[in-house]
Amino acid sequence: MTPARPGIRKATATALALGLSAALAACSGDGGGNGGNGGDAAGHGGVPKLSVSGAYLPRPPMTDMAAGFLTVRNTGGAADELTSVTTPLAAEVTLHSTEGTRMKQVGSLDVPANGRLDLSSGGDHLMLTDLTHRPKVGEKVTFTLHFATSDPIEIKVPVEPTTYRPKD
Repeated sequence: MTPARPGIRKATATALALGLSAALAACSGDGGGNGGNGGDAAGHGGVPKLSVSGAYLPRPPMTDMAAGFLTVRNTGGAADELTSVTTPLAAEVTLHSTEGTRMKQVGSLDVPANGRLDLSSGGDHLMLTDLTHRPKVGEKVTFTLHFATSDPIEIKVPVEPTTYRPKD
């Protein structure tokens, strides 16, 4: 039986080498020669790919406070977080989470991989405080959305009538 052991060891070593080669090939990214940037730093299935739609700002009844709504879509394979929003219209924009009838300010809102973050009336939303002026219906307000890992996204948000509700 001693002569058979070197053959078994060689076959095992060959199988192990092939397995490792296949595993390394699978981890090498998208094959585009980009140095492995096809995934996130931890190698967990890609990067966020974000876009924003459905943004609107109901005309505030007064000049001290307004609410903002929008949808952030993520078609990428990694999650991200909305960490802040800035606008020249307000001194401060805070993120609010709503659970049931309770609203609370939060430091960030999750944008899941292959999912979306909906900021809507009665749900999670943006609160703008200390407005520079009361915007008129039809005005466009610049928002810059900041994320934990993705580049900021700048959008123009239309001001809608106070009672506006988007179509689903």
